[in-house]
Amino acid sequence: MFVLFVILVIAAAVMYLVARGGDNKGLKLGAVGALIAGLFAGMASCVHIISAYEVGVPVTFGKVGSPMNSGMNITSPFTNVTTFSTRPVDLNLSDKDVVEVRSSQGGVMYVEVTVKWAVTPAKAVELYRLAGSEDAIQQRLVFPDSREIIRNVFARHTSEEGYTSAREKINAEIGDLIKERLAPRGIAVTTVNLRNVRPSEQLQEQIDRKIQQQQATERATEAARTATAEAERRRIEAEGIAKANKILNDSLSDRVLANQCIEAFKEAAAKNPVYAVPCGTGTGNPLIVDGSKR
Repeated sequence: MFVLFVILVIAAAVMYLVARGGDNKGLKLGAVGALIAGLFAGMASCVHIISAYEVGVPVTFGKVGSPMNSGMNITSPFTNVTTFSTRPVDLNLSDKDVVEVRSSQGGVMYVEVTVKWAVTPAKAVELYRLAGSEDAIQQRLVFPDSREIIRNVFARHTSEEGYTSAREKINAEIGDLIKERLAPRGIAVTTVNLRNVRPSEQLQEQIDRKIQQQQATERATEAARTATAEAERRRIEAEGIAKANKILNDSLSDRVLANQCIEAFKEAAAKNPVYAVPCGTGTGNPLIVDGSKR
């Protein structure tokens, strides 16, 4: 815009000199119009408008100025303004940018992560010095630092923790470390989402073999537990039978047996005519005979 101002002023001066020599009123009017247009172009070159949700960094003759907020800003016509969006931006580490990590056991996994970040307006000058543009911020700062931190965190955990049991804990660790790393540089990280962890084919085979071994061990342990319980049940049952037999044997004295014989004789005599060998010690088992039969 400042170049246009210079061109219009020069054109106005040339037309005025030519018109003055030839007394040409049309050229004089053209000179006035060019001068007025040049003045407007000069004024416009000193005004820079920053859109909403943006911050500007002015550079005048190589010197970086203070950040410019949204709205109309008065600058030198020789000032170049670089703008940065303050809206959140998603960095998707997936597909060709998927992060290859190794666990503490050496297992290889492929991790997909989304990092949501935004420029801190007050730190726009520092970001301009570090990166130079909005695209360069993501490529030079957010992208490499995020990949490095993701690899370092997974290297402190086993494959099983990274793949299944500790994913939420790992996600929180990655988020905290990325925020801590990028905040001093003027990058506000709002969300880190660990979307997917996929083991390599070799690691998947190792995991499958370990699961099979664990299942076989659990089955063997359960079988041993069942066998032990069955053996204990049989031991208790045998001890109970032995105790019962001992109690019964101790209770069957000669007097008790004689009384049982007498009771049996009484019951038989009440129904049929009988005669019997008398019960008593030394006579053996009593014999009861039905008198109505031969």
